[in-house]
Amino acid sequence: MEATSPVKAIRLLDNRLANQIAAGEVVERPASVVKELLENSLDAGAKRVNVEVESGGVKLIRIRDDGHGIVKDDLALALSRHATSKISELEDLEGVATLGFRGEALASVSSVSRLTLTSNIESQESGWQVRTEGRDMEAVVSPAPHPIGTTIEVKDLFFNTPARRKFLRTEKTEFSHLEEVVKRLALSRFDVGFGLRHNQRSIHQLRPCATQAEKDRRVASLCGPKFIENAVIIDVEVSGLKLWGWVGLPTFSRSSADLQYFFVNGRVTRDKLVAHAVRQAYRDVLYNGRHPTFVLYLELDPAMVDVNVHPTKHEVRFRDGRTVHNFLYSTLHRALAKVSPEDALPPGGSLDGQLQEVAVGVAGGEFKNQESMRLVNETAASYEANSSSPMATSGFTQSGMQIPDSPAPGQVQRQIQAYSELYASAAPRHEVGDEPVAMAVNGSAQSVTVNLPETNSEVPPLGFAIAQLKGIYILSENDQGMVLVDMHAAHERITYERMKISWNAEGIKAQPLLVPKSISVNDREADCAEENLAYFQKLGLALERMGPETLLIRQVPVMLHNADVERLVRDVLSDLTKYGSSDRVESQINEILGTMACHGSVRANRRLSIEEMNALLRDMEATERSGQCNHGRPTWTLLTMGQLDKLFLRGR
Repeated sequence: MEATSPVKAIRLLDNRLANQIAAGEVVERPASVVKELLENSLDAGAKRVNVEVESGGVKLIRIRDDGHGIVKDDLALALSRHATSKISELEDLEGVATLGFRGEALASVSSVSRLTLTSNIESQESGWQVRTEGRDMEAVVSPAPHPIGTTIEVKDLFFNTPARRKFLRTEKTEFSHLEEVVKRLALSRFDVGFGLRHNQRSIHQLRPCATQAEKDRRVASLCGPKFIENAVIIDVEVSGLKLWGWVGLPTFSRSSADLQYFFVNGRVTRDKLVAHAVRQAYRDVLYNGRHPTFVLYLELDPAMVDVNVHPTKHEVRFRDGRTVHNFLYSTLHRALAKVSPEDALPPGGSLDGQLQEVAVGVAGGEFKNQESMRLVNETAASYEANSSSPMATSGFTQSGMQIPDSPAPGQVQRQIQAYSELYASAAPRHEVGDEPVAMAVNGSAQSVTVNLPETNSEVPPLGFAIAQLKGIYILSENDQGMVLVDMHAAHERITYERMKISWNAEGIKAQPLLVPKSISVNDREADCAEENLAYFQKLGLALERMGPETLLIRQVPVMLHNADVERLVRDVLSDLTKYGSSDRVESQINEILGTMACHGSVRANRRLSIEEMNALLRDMEATERSGQCNHGRPTWTLLTMGQLDKLFLRGR
């Protein structure tokens, strides 16, 4: 006969065990300790924070700040659970403006380490110190000399919880996580200086930043100089939402999402809604499997975001997710579209600027004067025109620069046919002189016409065509040096962008299904479909609810008549539920348009005249996203005179 387990009485946990359980949520590794303590320093108004660690932070973590400090009588209380000066009532949680507010960090850290907290404030004659160890949790307060501010020492992390210590990785790995925490907080507060030392060796010494050049230097120091060389500065504020920071050019993508920093009111976050908006903005210009790079800051009313959804505060929840998603997508989409060759090139003809100038690389070239790429204070009307309906998120309503002479409605097919014969009758766009020059082209000496601009004429960003190389590349000369253009990739982007404009001008043509298709969904999806029937209609999808868990598809877009319609509807419903909008239909249509543009673009070994080459260069300068083809590959690059001189060792 099996013995039954006795019924156990319910009892309160003692403070030590309760704090150690809380530490399991807050203190995962040394990096977690540094995060919590640094956030406390920043909340205390510190303008300089020094972090010193040993053995990856397991043996010692010492953090010193020059904040306002802690009064003597509050030292012991600061180590108690749920003790905080940052909130006092429930309403305070609706607009948290500080990084920390739960009051669990110090208690949790002290329960699994030997902690010493020393602090001083202006009104005290000397500093005071409190010590505690995990085994007894008894705080001992004593006088100690200390300047205004606070120093916290955490020694022997997890000394009393050996099972937790076994899960720690190597010293190198633990320090890399810890350094990443310092890096994120240093990116979040440019007005604060940060210092980091590991095993008596200085790793970072970051001064407070006031000017844009100083901020650029800090970002370059923490994210690498190549990122800042290939970044566009964004600064947009609309209707209470502000987005600023740096976004990497599509040509500076990475194989993993390891250079993506997003801050909401100064707090680093990982949010699916944000990730979806960024991915959607880069969709048309990013190579498959690649990840964009960015350091972005979103500022909004604290009451519009809930930061109390996770113990480590890595995640947030927006009160109006659809508005935030629309704003992020439209801002980034417009910024990436407006990066033109003229923006990427430096003013004038010299690249010998001062050291504080920030290089901007496009498609592997080196350019300077990132200030010329700043997108400052975009007009509210442009955003509001795009965000008034769910359709704005899908990008069917386009804003910003429009390509000149875009086709009128009803001309998509005619345009594709016309573009199959590239600029057959193109006329010269500039008043230039023609001079025959003997040159080796495609391996044989030929006489070609080179357009040489007059000395007083203005040279366009991509310059004037000189010759065609191997039937693939266009060689052009501008003020900075030599431009190389992949003619097929460039023409593919031009064709694709014009086809999108023409398609959007016509609207989505739909056709009824001969036999309506029935699909089974859950109650939530059926309710979502019923609430968004008009939205589906704009996407060319006609839905009808036939029961509590049944939808009927009666109409689909003409271009998607061979697509998996059931899967498409399910994907759109999933996006609407998560993000309040969807770009699935536009994505599939654009994929088809991209394929058509690829086949309708000039092919390799197609011989072009100088006039045709110049016409292509001028169209590139007027076309959005012309720096990348439809697959995310670069379309052009620049070899400056300085680079050419280095190749031939000139000046040595």
